Amino acid sequence: MSRPLTGDEERLIEAAVARMRAGVMAIVFGMVGGLGLFIATAWLLVRGGEDVGRNLGLLSNYFPGYSVTWPGSMVGLLYGAMVGAIVGGSVAWIYNRIATWSERRGG
Repeated sequence: MSRPLTGDEERLIEAAVARMRAGVMAIVFGMVGGLGLFIATAWLLVRGGEDVGRNLGLLSNYFPGYSVTWPGSMVGLLYGAMVGAIVGGSVAWIYNRIATWSERRGG
């Protein structure tokens, strides 16, 4: 049987749990973003039809080299991973800053 935690031990555990790992968040968001854009592009290509991916093709305004084609899906995979990693890392960084600020305030 384990002993009850002291107040200091509880605070240490709460501080450790409250933190997000920016690197892990960047990797996960990057994978989701990259695969999401790749799968969306591939789905449209497999589905086919007239004027394939007209709306998704507008991403080429932001992602040079992207198009709704098989080579474009690979470019989209890279861009999606890059943007996802930046968003994931930023979310974790902001969250950790707020958690640190809240902890210092005694929250």
